[in-house]
Amino acid sequence: MNNPQSAPSQGVTAEVSHRFVQANGIRTHIAEQGEGPLVVLLHGFPETWYSWRHQFGALAAAGYHVVAPDLRGFGRTDAPEAVEQYSQLHLVGDIVGLLDALGEERAVLVGHDWGSQIAWNTALLRPDLVRGVVALGLPYFPRGPVSAVTGMTQALGPGFYMNYVQQPGVPEAELAGDPRTSLLRLFQWGFGDSPQADGPTLPMVPEGGGLADLLPAPGGALPGWLTEADLDVYAEDYARTGFSGGLNLWRTMDLSWELTAPWQNAPMNTPALYLYGERDGSVQLPGLDQLIGNLQYLVPNLTRTVVLPGVGHWTQQERPEEVNAELLKFLSGL
Repeated sequence: MNNPQSAPSQGVTAEVSHRFVQANGIRTHIAEQGEGPLVVLLHGFPETWYSWRHQFGALAAAGYHVVAPDLRGFGRTDAPEAVEQYSQLHLVGDIVGLLDALGEERAVLVGHDWGSQIAWNTALLRPDLVRGVVALGLPYFPRGPVSAVTGMTQALGPGFYMNYVQQPGVPEAELAGDPRTSLLRLFQWGFGDSPQADGPTLPMVPEGGGLADLLPAPGGALPGWLTEADLDVYAEDYARTGFSGGLNLWRTMDLSWELTAPWQNAPMNTPALYLYGERDGSVQLPGLDQLIGNLQYLVPNLTRTVVLPGVGHWTQQERPEEVNAELLKFLSGL
């Protein structure tokens, strides 16, 4: 069960170790460093544990046990075939199983993108296990009258990207032909200095088009925060796994909304910190400004909201030192 592996040398300290644990019935790959109170780092799409490479050393040096799993369907973690097995209940169950496998009773959950949603939902469903939530990019979304994908599609039309990626096999076929180029274009699309970050834009797929119509043209330069070696680490994983596991998180949004009906209007009382990039397109979707502006009322124990100037979607990779400082400040206050 414990299969140590050498960490990729690119950009990651030698102190980061790797192993597999059984969690919620699947084989989960984790990267970890340090000893002390548990901090679990949850990545988004199209990332892996490696998106937290800049956080391990700082948190471990401050006296924390840092664990970053590959989420189900990503990296070296198992990828169930059935789309239905990617619901938020499954993903929260994976976190509960991970804590059990580590012999821990509680943890602070730090999430980015989809990882933020999993962190919030774990705090909602199992508040006894969560000491605090740090969300990067996505704020807390209370359960609404319809699922987010249904609501956004009703408001914006069938071209909205959340609706487009519901098609089984279609978007992953677009991305899988050349995973390295696809990943680079995705990372170029969302970073702070990207032309796509100049002003509010909605990710709408034109009729008859595809994801390529949303992304920068192939052949562009790497963002300043991403090296060729970093891209190689991501590309190696996605060349092996493809993109279906990650895309399945969108495909279960309606299902997750149905399954979480018992938690309608449940309180979110976990201590929390929210950070987002000023130029992150994910916070420019309709209604997000009002949600963020009223987040303190939805999360009464929110310590603060931090806006990072000039930062896009890849928060902890674009501005690691500032993110680390905010993480350590929050953790020390718990």
